[in-house]
Amino acid sequence: MASSFNNLPKLGKASVQIVRAEIGLFNARRCHHTCRVLTVKTPELLTKPDDVQITQCRTFFNPFEKAAELSPFKSNRRKEYSERRILGYTMDEMYQVVADVNEYKHFVPWCLSSNVVSQKPGHAKAKLEVGFEPLVERYTSTLTLAQPHLVKAVCTDGKLFNHLITVWRFSPGLPDNPRTCTLDFWISFEFRSALHSKLAYMFFDEVVKKMVKAFEKRAAVVYGETTIRVQEGG
Repeated sequence: MASSFNNLPKLGKASVQIVRAEIGLFNARRCHHTCRVLTVKTPELLTKPDDVQITQCRTFFNPFEKAAELSPFKSNRRKEYSERRILGYTMDEMYQVVADVNEYKHFVPWCLSSNVVSQKPGHAKAKLEVGFEPLVERYTSTLTLAQPHLVKAVCTDGKLFNHLITVWRFSPGLPDNPRTCTLDFWISFEFRSALHSKLAYMFFDEVVKKMVKAFEKRAAVVYGETTIRVQEGG
C-alpha cells in the first residue's frame, strides 16, 4: 500500500492524507460485520485530515451481569405481605388475642420471649426475642392499640431489621353471622443483611401465613371453636 502512495508524486500532502482516510473508512465499513461495536471518529477531512481515528472493540454477553440486573435484591431488600380473610370470631375476640403480647411466646412461631414493659391507654411497649439460635433478634415493639379495630406494632432498636411493621385491622364480618370478623393483615420488613433478605424472599410468604394461622388457633384455645367450618384458601 505504501508503494501505491509513492506512485502519486503529483498529489500534495493533504490530498494523500485524504486518500488514506478514505481507504481507512472503507476498511472500517468492511469490518462492521465482524465487530459488535464500531466507533468511527470522522472530523471534516478537508480541514483536519490528521484527526481521522478509527476505534474498534468487541462486547461480550455476560450472564452474571444479566442475572444481577434481574435479581429482586439488586436495589430493594424490603418485603411486604398482606391478606384479607373472614374469621369465625368477633372483632373483640381477635383483638384481645393479638393485643396480648405477653402470651406470644406460648404460641407465635419462632417467638422465644415476649414481655410488655410499659402500657397506657392506646399505647404499649414490649420486649421480644424472635428467631432461632444462632439467629435471634431482640428488639422493642411499640404498639398502637384501638380496641377492637387496630393493633399496630413497630420494631425499634433492632439489630437484625432495618424496619419491621405489622398491622392488624378488624372490621365486621358476615352479615348473617355476628360472631365473625374481617381481618386485614399487613406486614413490612427489611433485613439489614442481604443474605437474610434472600432467605426471606424464598420463604417469607409461607412463614407469614403460618404466623397468621397461629393467632387463629390461639383464638380457638381461648374462645372455643370457630363459627366458620370451611373457608376457601384458609
